[in-house]
Amino acid sequence: MKSLFDISGKSIVVSGSTGVLAGALAKYFVRNGARVAFLGRSEERLKEATKGLDAISFACDVLDEDSLKRAREYIVGEFGTIDVLVNGAGGNMPGAVVPPNSSFFNLDFSAWKKVMDVNLGGTLLSTLVFGKIFEKKREGVVLNFSSMTSQSAVTRVMGYSNAKAGVDNLTKWLAVEFAKKFGEGVRVNAIAPGFFISEQNRTLLTNPDGSFTSRGLDVIKKTPFGRFGEADEIFGAAHFLVSDASKFVTGVVLPIDGGFSCFSGV
Repeated sequence: MKSLFDISGKSIVVSGSTGVLAGALAKYFVRNGARVAFLGRSEERLKEATKGLDAISFACDVLDEDSLKRAREYIVGEFGTIDVLVNGAGGNMPGAVVPPNSSFFNLDFSAWKKVMDVNLGGTLLSTLVFGKIFEKKREGVVLNFSSMTSQSAVTRVMGYSNAKAGVDNLTKWLAVEFAKKFGEGVRVNAIAPGFFISEQNRTLLTNPDGSFTSRGLDVIKKTPFGRFGEADEIFGAAHFLVSDASKFVTGVVLPIDGGFSCFSGV
């Protein structure tokens, strides 16, 4: 009897797969027998990400509908279909952050809009393009990347927080829309990682000697596990949500945060 958790043979598209978390997840899916298409903007970084793996890649921009459509046609040509879309593309930029020595009124609106576009707009547009496959066959899974910054006010990261809060709402809205229009075979969920070290936030959270910065200490104090997450700690939750083990689960935003979301701080 086939395990409910068996994802071997599933065709999975992962955007943002040259990043730390989405990239690690894409590689995990490959190791577990899935047919995986890595999406990212850089051909060079995609080659590095897929080196030594039995996987395919396609360079595209999640804000460019034509390039996403070309990616979809290429992947369907290679795999025959698409079973899962993982919306892992996203990120932040300095102008959309409100640092301690600044004010909300110094926010760079154009930078805020770019962060909203890539995180929320990219998730929406990718789902519009790849979701057409799910509409046609009445089956498929969308897995979005949310964040702990979406669920409460995390200082500084205003644009990123706003965008990920939008991803939470979009996840729930699409879960209902797809179930009502296309049936129970099309599901939409999200994972919400807590604080993980990446190249983007390393210097914000840790010092060169590996000790915590004041910002890092603030996060650790609010995290009952008392540490930052490791990339492989998102694998189990993501695996569950893209597999048949979660076939009655939709509209869920699942925290992977070491208790950050349930702790009041006192």
